[in-house]
Amino acid sequence: MKYINTSNFDHARAPKIGVLISNLGTPEAPQPRALRRYLKEFLSDPRVVEVPRLIWWFILNGVILNIRPRRSAKAYEKVWTSAGSPLMEHTRAQADALATHLAKQFGEQVVVDFAMRYGEPSVTRTIQGLMDRGVTRLLVLPLYPQYSGATTASTFDALADDFKRRRLLPEFRFVSHYHDYPPYIQALANKIKAHWEIHGRAQKLIFSYHGVPQSYLDNGDPYHCECYKTTRLVAEQLGLEEAEYSTTFQSRFGAQEWLKPYTDKVLQALPGEGVKSVQILCPGFSADCLETLEEIDEENRGYFTEAGGERFEYIPCLNSDEEHVEALYHLVTDNIQGWVSAAVDTSQTSALAIAAGAKQ
Repeated sequence: MKYINTSNFDHARAPKIGVLISNLGTPEAPQPRALRRYLKEFLSDPRVVEVPRLIWWFILNGVILNIRPRRSAKAYEKVWTSAGSPLMEHTRAQADALATHLAKQFGEQVVVDFAMRYGEPSVTRTIQGLMDRGVTRLLVLPLYPQYSGATTASTFDALADDFKRRRLLPEFRFVSHYHDYPPYIQALANKIKAHWEIHGRAQKLIFSYHGVPQSYLDNGDPYHCECYKTTRLVAEQLGLEEAEYSTTFQSRFGAQEWLKPYTDKVLQALPGEGVKSVQILCPGFSADCLETLEEIDEENRGYFTEAGGERFEYIPCLNSDEEHVEALYHLVTDNIQGWVSAAVDTSQTSALAIAAGAKQ
């Protein structure tokens, strides 16, 4: 095996703490060829699609990758900006804002970067960059508040695959979920309150989360329960009665049963039940992306209005809002306790290492 080496290891350099935030990923461009590359990597992950590999290979390469890239490219075109995909833009802004907050307390001792599970910047490329900057302790924070094997555990798989090929390993900590973390819950509640202050309240507040197949829940994935807990805690902060809000699941794919109730079916049914105004947010997404901007704010808006709904308001994700960055800052500082120390004098260690034959 050819190992990944840290190219500029320096015995005289003070060790640093690295914070790596990660999200799902994005194609490089809203074009079929770029979507095909991205979707092939994403849908080839056995964490994402739990179907026997040989069968799935034929379905993926023989059917899906010949149809879906063109369709997805058209959807991405609707949300693409001059800065690229919204997910890339927001994740970069989150990393920059988090780095600024951490630098105020820790100076250069803590460095921040971001990676995408699929596509670029890759996990391996980002870890390499952090270690080349002197990182010896690494905290990884996947920006999935609710744990799922298809997202959080898949991120861990990418880290494990990288570490298996790395000669020098950093000390390592991993945040597996933060669905009930008080600052995150408060940030969500305050985001809704701020929307209400401007637009008033609708008849129904809908919390829409990305769905997963029902079989994942049946086999022990806690995602469903963590989504409902997030909803309950935010509703409590807002003082809502049960009839005033709902939890739903979006973005299902394929013919199998997924977590219910389905967001689109709920929105189609509500006007017939007398609910003519809704406000909807997506707490499972840390940043706005195709699934929020195109699927919810456009496609599902259409379902609701076509069914007789009169008022549909999408409440944006937390993105790089100051209160969200503050929540991430507190989550990071909670998880690097014991790592932060006073300035380290490396001169003696460096001298001994060089005397023993080290290059630096």
